[in-house]
Amino acid sequence: MARPTYSSPAEVPADLRGQLSRGEIESATLGEGLAVDFTTLLRTLGVDAEIDPGLGITRRMTLAAGALLSFDGALERHPSDTVRGWAAFRVGLRPGWSLEQRLEAVRPLAQDPHFGVREWAWLGIRPAIAAEVERAIALLTAWAEGEPYLRRFASEATRPRGVWCPHIPLLKKNPALGLPVLDRCVGEPSKYVRDSVGNWMNDAAKTRPDWVRETCARWNVAAVTRRALRSVA
Repeated sequence: MARPTYSSPAEVPADLRGQLSRGEIESATLGEGLAVDFTTLLRTLGVDAEIDPGLGITRRMTLAAGALLSFDGALERHPSDTVRGWAAFRVGLRPGWSLEQRLEAVRPLAQDPHFGVREWAWLGIRPAIAAEVERAIALLTAWAEGEPYLRRFASEATRPRGVWCPHIPLLKKNPALGLPVLDRCVGEPSKYVRDSVGNWMNDAAKTRPDWVRETCARWNVAAVTRRALRSVA
């Protein structure tokens, strides 16, 4: 019998919150993931660090990953989706790593079966991608020809505005730089990927609506166009 799931952190009962915070089970919704007590979960790994629950989620993820930089365990295979998300943020924080090294290390997490881990995968290395956006697009073009999870990563990681992450000014000004990735993803049968392309274009439409209209006309993919132009008057 399936357990009840909860869409809001406030709805998560204490016993389930405890299981999630001890890393015994995965979250089933974003709300459950947001209910995890990071300090408790870190202590199950033997790491004594306090994470303020009042901070924003990406800030908490970054702080937890920073506390794990010298941790020797295999976070990528932990049963908790939150811990695997920390693994992605830890990749982003590794000092001295090249963008190629970060992408190679995060690739298994970009293909994780859990929806949340796949989001943390691109968010965790987004600062590195934003810092070398043209190089990142060149490297991610090959990912955009891979399986759907990798294709979606390539699209989400390069969104001009994105969610819970800094904007990329260069792509807001010149979104055509993203076409090597987008052109390879737009015809994907998976709605999971197409929606990401539509969201990418909706980001771009905030600053370059005419370019978005022209590109959508060239693609002629109705599902992407509806999503891409939803904010354009």
